[in-house]
Amino acid sequence: MFIQLGDACMHVAVEGPERAPPVLLMHSLGTNLHMWDPQAAALAKRFRVIRMDMRGHGLSEAPPGPYTMERLARDGLAVLDALGIQQAHLGGVSIGGHIAMRMAALAPQRALSLLPCDTALSFGGPAGWQERMEAVKAGGMAAIADATIPRWALDGSLASSRALKRMLLTTDPAGWLGCAAALQGVTGDELTGKLSCPTTVIVGDRDPSTTPDAARAIQAAIPGSKLVIIPEAAHIPNFEQEAAMTRAVLGHMEAVTALPAATAEAGMLVRKRILGEAHVARSEADLTALDAPFREYILEGVWGRVWTRPGLSYRDRSLLCLAMLAALGHHEEFRLHVRATRNTGVTPEEIAEVLLAVSAYAGIPAGNSALRIAKDTLREMDG
Repeated sequence: MFIQLGDACMHVAVEGPERAPPVLLMHSLGTNLHMWDPQAAALAKRFRVIRMDMRGHGLSEAPPGPYTMERLARDGLAVLDALGIQQAHLGGVSIGGHIAMRMAALAPQRALSLLPCDTALSFGGPAGWQERMEAVKAGGMAAIADATIPRWALDGSLASSRALKRMLLTTDPAGWLGCAAALQGVTGDELTGKLSCPTTVIVGDRDPSTTPDAARAIQAAIPGSKLVIIPEAAHIPNFEQEAAMTRAVLGHMEAVTALPAATAEAGMLVRKRILGEAHVARSEADLTALDAPFREYILEGVWGRVWTRPGLSYRDRSLLCLAMLAALGHHEEFRLHVRATRNTGVTPEEIAEVLLAVSAYAGIPAGNSALRIAKDTLREMDG
């Protein structure tokens, strides 16, 4: 999708269940939102994943620079505003990681957690950037490509490394220069004492640009933060060390969204995530002495012990519920779980596939009845 933010039209991708915990991921200088593809695919099973091309990168416009880090951070906050998201988990690589931290410093109430990756509190000051900026002004992105890729990836022959080079070469020089100017002015003072939310700092052990020592400095500046060092990784580990990077990102998200230890509390939280706050509120308001024991049973036994298990995603369990409820003819519960697909990420097309399987294995009447209910329910939801 494209969102107009003042002077720039921004390209934004949104994936995952509509009401799942939101995660905003930002890319590095000279790349675009696709650098997060492997991790976004894994996260989108349980989280609402938002990615944006920075101004002057990917498909986003490049207004005249120079830009400031505050301007880039406010772009991120404005994207969340446009999507109606009040709070989100914020992460990014390199400049993207610093933008995430600046967003948390500017609006701490909006940052649920931080995931700064291969980034730093400061980036060497004006002198360290001037030569590269002059080269880009004179020769475009090609002028710095051969020197940049060895810092981004250890093995430049990989298909993913060549893809990173294409991202760099197709970046608008005006956008790169605008963001590089923002990095020139960063001192780290803007973040000191302003970050306190749950944080995991990630860095490649062979990152020559923002080294493990730079990551340790971030860890020291954020109370209670954790550090994950990825072996055999340079500045952009997302592709070259895809599995390790994805584990680190998922590990952070699982830790900061962990369910309460008490089964009933965990069950209530998951029940609200799947069925929605409004439905649960109505159900709780109608609770009587007659159905209270049953409510406790399903809260602990089903929501608290089955839906909380890590073996299947909410989306997978949603698909299973739809199939079983349709096959058994439990129409009231089937309708409820069709409504819940807004929260689990199951699409109407996937509901259709489920009901084809139900028709094949449980009988056409069962599948046909469920199809009618699904159509009516989806129509009501769209209305």
